[in-house]
Amino acid sequence: MLSTTLTSLLLVLLIGVSEGQDFTCPKAEGQFASDQNCRTFYQCVGFHPYTQRCPAGSLYDGAKHECVSRHAEVIKCGPQPFEEKAEEKVVDPFASSPCDPIACVLPYCHCSHKGNKIPGGLKPSEVPQMIMLTFDGGVNDLNFDTYSKIFLQNRTNPNGCPIRGTFFVSHDYTNYRHVQDFYSQGHEIAVGTISRRRGLEDEGEDTWIGEMVTMREILKTFGGVREVDIKGQRAPHLKPGREAQYEVLSAYGFTWDSTINNPPTEEPVWPYSLEYQVPHECRSGSCPQRSFPGVWEIPMNSHFRDFNYQGGFCPYLDQCALSYENEPEVLQWLIDDFNRHYKTNRSPYMMAMTTNWFQTKTLENALHAFIDYTMTLDDAYYVTVTEALQWVTTPQRISELNRFTPWDCTQKVLPEPPCEKGNSCKLSVNPKFDNSTETPAGTRYMVTCAECPNIYPWVWDSTGLGLDRDVYQIFSGDPATA
Repeated sequence: MLSTTLTSLLLVLLIGVSEGQDFTCPKAEGQFASDQNCRTFYQCVGFHPYTQRCPAGSLYDGAKHECVSRHAEVIKCGPQPFEEKAEEKVVDPFASSPCDPIACVLPYCHCSHKGNKIPGGLKPSEVPQMIMLTFDGGVNDLNFDTYSKIFLQNRTNPNGCPIRGTFFVSHDYTNYRHVQDFYSQGHEIAVGTISRRRGLEDEGEDTWIGEMVTMREILKTFGGVREVDIKGQRAPHLKPGREAQYEVLSAYGFTWDSTINNPPTEEPVWPYSLEYQVPHECRSGSCPQRSFPGVWEIPMNSHFRDFNYQGGFCPYLDQCALSYENEPEVLQWLIDDFNRHYKTNRSPYMMAMTTNWFQTKTLENALHAFIDYTMTLDDAYYVTVTEALQWVTTPQRISELNRFTPWDCTQKVLPEPPCEKGNSCKLSVNPKFDNSTETPAGTRYMVTCAECPNIYPWVWDSTGLGLDRDVYQIFSGDPATA
């Protein structure tokens, strides 16, 4: 026992440390000046103070929290006022600024501070209520007939043109003959990534090029879709890819994105230019912060029952809590949700769906009933996303729509119909340019009117040759919305 005590005392003497009995540590760890003299300071360890002395010829500077030469010009002896160092923020020279309605002029730009202002300063009563039917995921035998039943010949807009939708096509399990069929009928084909895998929002530009640009090339090669007609994209699971996704969108000639969700607001938001800041809350936490002139966002306004948020809110209709509702109740829910657009600022009403909506007959029937209900309105138009953006950039009053060429189906030349049957290609999956841990394997069947490739096309291998990594050309012109 005596030996242990002597050893402890010897250690204290050797290192020059003693307990600071009358000092209270302001922080758990750190060095702090003494108010007794300039040579003494306290070392705090776990809020326990130990007295220490500066070496001969030096004094403790309470501001610098260290021993300095006693001959220094300025020495702040004793405790000094504690100042939290403000974290230096690096200013991004490309960061977007709040909306500038003077500089932001149609047809190249539209913004407002809350995002709810009607383009062109029109009154709500002068604005056609646009409805956009959008479908995410693969197009195949499981959903082709179901989707086709929506677009009946007797369902037409007030100008006599058939209603049309937008398909955000992802690659896996897609039948490209069916894609070509929808395209030849006047529906819009947009990009929904190759894999639809999670976590893309944290990836860099190279990954987004592989997912988005390769998907566009596959649609062109195997779906017969003209590249000039593929104008938009949507990130999987509504997770915007921060700067990387939008750098790719801008550099490779896309015009618009429709990924960002607007949470419930008193008035829904209109499409806006990404030249300026996103004008609403970004709950995903991965919205772009930089300015992207010429790029547009077609936001996904939330669907919800009322402002009590019973059942929550949802950007996709099939995410809404409608499982226990009957058909009339779902129909009324859709009408009430629609009226938040129709009876306020008439921002485009997007009905975003996946095949999940159609797994329940009640929901499917209610959708058809809702479409039939809107057929009775003489100012509601079902348009593609690009057609909605064409109106936003060149607003037209309802009375002028008969002369609005982008919506005039008689002025459009539709693509040729697809082949009668298509080639059913049994292909091995060999994604040699995909470094993802979720890379698929095995065999896939792909139907296309084109010739069968060597292997299943995947990221950076749009033609399925399985040889060299693709090289894609960066867009060099001005983005166009028409």
